[in-house]
Amino acid sequence: MNVDDADIGIRFSVNGESEIECVVTLYKEKLLRYATAILCDYQAAEDIVQEVFVTAYQKHKLFDGKNLSAWLYKITYNQCMNTLKKRKIFYFENVSDSVSGNSAPTSSHVNDYEKDFSDNVLRALQKLKAKERALIYGRIIEGQSYEELSALSGKSQEAIRKRYERAKKKLARYLSNIEKIEAPKSKGGA
Repeated sequence: MNVDDADIGIRFSVNGESEIECVVTLYKEKLLRYATAILCDYQAAEDIVQEVFVTAYQKHKLFDGKNLSAWLYKITYNQCMNTLKKRKIFYFENVSDSVSGNSAPTSSHVNDYEKDFSDNVLRALQKLKAKERALIYGRIIEGQSYEELSALSGKSQEAIRKRYERAKKKLARYLSNIEKIEAPKSKGGA
């Protein structure tokens, strides 16, 4: 059965308990990748996504049935930002360390985030603020429109477009600096 976002959104808003399993199946992996991109911590992202589904279930009667995907992404974004505020961390530990550390989960999905990016890109992404990473991830990986990103953040499309362009330039600058540093190492080691 092929379930579209509008159909499941309406059904979920009316009958959350019987639809939560379908919602989790449809959105878990996407939300997990999104949260991991923001937090740079797979295990924390797993916790956030669980909280997102609990929150969505508890508030399903408040949901208007329109654009379930955007609603879930907004809850995820807000949960991630709240987590970061609680920790008072806006720059993050090495993604590779948190994903493949001593207590690395056994899930086959752990390395999905790392597979999407080279080591240099991961290092450059870590230097961005969480909100910048969320924009980059939303636009590039998830293919979200400025309208969708605007709805997630509560900012105007123009502001989102400008922030995205700035984040993209910042990422390119960081990546360029990393590659300049790496280039002499690869020549000397060959």
